[in-house]
Amino acid sequence: MDFIKHLKMEFNRIINIGKKEISDTSSVYIIAEAGVNHNGDIQIAKQLIDVAAEAGVDAVKFQAFKTENLILKEVEKAPYQKNTTDSKETQFDMLKKLEISKNHNKELIRYCETKNILFLSTPFDEESIEELLELNIPAFKIASTDTTNLPFLKRVAQTGKPIILSTGMSYMSEIELALKEIYPYNKNVILLQCTANYPIQDIEANLNVIKTYQSAYDIIVGYSDHSIGLGASLYAVPMGAKVVEKHFTLDTGEKGPDHLASLNPKELKDYVLEIRKIERYLGSDVKKPSFAEMKTRKSLQKCLVANGNISKGDMFTESNIIAKRTGGVGISPIYYSDLINMKATKGYSHNDIINE
Repeated sequence: MDFIKHLKMEFNRIINIGKKEISDTSSVYIIAEAGVNHNGDIQIAKQLIDVAAEAGVDAVKFQAFKTENLILKEVEKAPYQKNTTDSKETQFDMLKKLEISKNHNKELIRYCETKNILFLSTPFDEESIEELLELNIPAFKIASTDTTNLPFLKRVAQTGKPIILSTGMSYMSEIELALKEIYPYNKNVILLQCTANYPIQDIEANLNVIKTYQSAYDIIVGYSDHSIGLGASLYAVPMGAKVVEKHFTLDTGEKGPDHLASLNPKELKDYVLEIRKIERYLGSDVKKPSFAEMKTRKSLQKCLVANGNISKGDMFTESNIIAKRTGGVGISPIYYSDLINMKATKGYSHNDIINE
């Protein structure tokens, strides 16, 4: 399709969020998703920021919404919400208790600055977009609930802020329409594979979708992880995910919609350490001996020696030379064919190093 070809050429592959660069060669950008795990308590929200900062993530993210703008009053909870909260309570009533006011967001932003961690938030309605703009948020994370909300996406794109777009619950055709809506206004987009259940089963992670996105669109990709434990993110990184997001909480046993699918403080720290370890394992895409390998190479790689006595003037043949470890002295057998049918310029005894 013409549009997909156009996308491949135009989406930015270097995006700055705060002081951090996200690109194909940058380290993985780790977002600790506090979400609504503050239970509506600003002090718990600050404790979550403490945990995220101590774990060493790049950003901690909350959610911004006005319940009246988000949902009709009598809408039932999603099945996972019924399992983790009062099943008789409506979504509206549950969410109303979890709102963060503009002033509290301002307070959390200042607190994040004291902890040297970036504050992010997901807006769920147009009024919250404007509030977060006034607070000069550095980027917008868009939840899967709004992947198909094209007017909403257009407004976010028009802000010019980088967009991290989750794609749970969506068909590929819907994702393409979302990108098409954003594209005329904003080229700083990061596309996250996501499965919108809390928690997901292993088989639902579908990390291969990351490859689908890489093939279809010239765009930075990542993964929003709702799997259990350290989970699928660790496997998304070697597939090319440059942004990963994971819910965390102070206590997974707390009552609330997302606690059960979240990491506890120790697990969040382990999560960051494992991702950074994976990055070290991945290393460079340039194949050459490492610095430490050069000494090993000298000791273990072979060079050509005489396989018996060779008189001056004799032709070198495949039978009268052989490769053995020489401590790095001599001619590499990678060049043996250049030596064959040349005349020896001197005599060699058995195991003498060939140094023509």
